[in-house]
Amino acid sequence: MRNIKLTISYLGTNYCGWQTQKPAEVRSKKHLPSIQETIEQALSNILQEEIRVTGSGRTDAGVHSLGQTANFQTKTRMKGNNIQKALNSILPRDIIITKVQETDESFHARYSAKSKLYSYTILNQQFPDIFLDNRVYHIPYKLSIQAMRKAGKYLRGRHDFSAFQGRGSKGKQAIRTVKSLKISKNSNSFTIDISADGFLHNMVRRIVGLLVEAGRGKIKPERVGEILESKDRALGGPTAPAKGLCLIHVDY
Repeated sequence: MRNIKLTISYLGTNYCGWQTQKPAEVRSKKHLPSIQETIEQALSNILQEEIRVTGSGRTDAGVHSLGQTANFQTKTRMKGNNIQKALNSILPRDIIITKVQETDESFHARYSAKSKLYSYTILNQQFPDIFLDNRVYHIPYKLSIQAMRKAGKYLRGRHDFSAFQGRGSKGKQAIRTVKSLKISKNSNSFTIDISADGFLHNMVRRIVGLLVEAGRGKIKPERVGEILESKDRALGGPTAPAKGLCLIHVDY
């Protein structure tokens, strides 16, 4: 069996997220396809065998990616560049396979990952932009980048991020190392880049939500450190919308 690694870009707007939904989840709400099942179906049709794809991790409904990584096992002798061409010819236009490469059998897209980089984009102007609406978080209020940067300093390093996890992470070990957290401003937009050895469910979006609260003057920057130390999810602040978040790349 060959072990094939995929690098994938996608717009998450029309999908329920990366991971295929369980039958109960599909029945409980309007069903949207997942990125995972869409790629699996395409590969199975191309290779004429049942393919199961393993991703580096979940991305929620509406979250985008420039560098999601996945791998799958196959018996095919088809060359990687031909697999890539065939996939891109039948996948929806909002999913692109940017790289296909054969890797050793020990590679696992999730468990071999060392760190991930996410980027969150905020459009900070009076009115929304219809061309960017599905890719940014529109905030019409003035934001202080100084306050946001001061608040962000408390999150760097190795901590228990229980206060910043979503409900889906309840009971999971919550210690993570945030390797870098950078906030930049360009004209009317803010970009928050966060790199860590792993992320809890909704962790980036809840961090962004609290940084925005600091930027608006709703909380003092020092409060972020207090909330982190509390490990209390109830104090973690609002969850920023999924549409502003993008997985940039996964390091191995």
